[in-house]
Amino acid sequence: MAEQDLTVGQLLLAEYQTVKDEQKARIGFRDNLLYVTLAVVAAVIAAAAQAKQPSMLLALPPVCVVLGWTYLVNDEKISAIGRYVRDDLGPRLAALVPSGGGFTTFGWEAYHRTDARRRARKTVQTVIDLTAFCAVPLAALVVFWVNGDGGGLMITLSVLEALAVAGLGSQVVWYARVA
Repeated sequence: MAEQDLTVGQLLLAEYQTVKDEQKARIGFRDNLLYVTLAVVAAVIAAAAQAKQPSMLLALPPVCVVLGWTYLVNDEKISAIGRYVRDDLGPRLAALVPSGGGFTTFGWEAYHRTDARRRARKTVQTVIDLTAFCAVPLAALVVFWVNGDGGGLMITLSVLEALAVAGLGSQVVWYARVA
């Protein structure tokens, strides 16, 4: 066997680095989606107020649903990578270590989940996600319904948007409970 041949351990560590790099990139992208959502919300509200056109608020629900769904999918993939490292990759690498070493592979992947305040933080994050991606567009719809001058087509569109936002909200809550 030549010296440059890869070992199983080296391959597993390379895989670990690759999935952690993906996780890191997804975390940055996911977190920036909240800022993008805030900027879009501010821009649409300002434009609607300046133009005195409540119907412009109908742009918020589809934008918030798309951004919220993208946020949710990335958040789920971030969690899936953590589960994969904890439940699959770590044990495969640990199996390569001679027994009796008392070695825990990638201990941080499990350790950080044992924090006593983790559940409270997850709850607060769920409320923030629901507010940013669901409550704000629903409030925009209420403003449109109260002040809107749209006809039947605009009302129908707004009801469909409300259903999409409600669907996203249910998914946000469901994924939070799964985690």
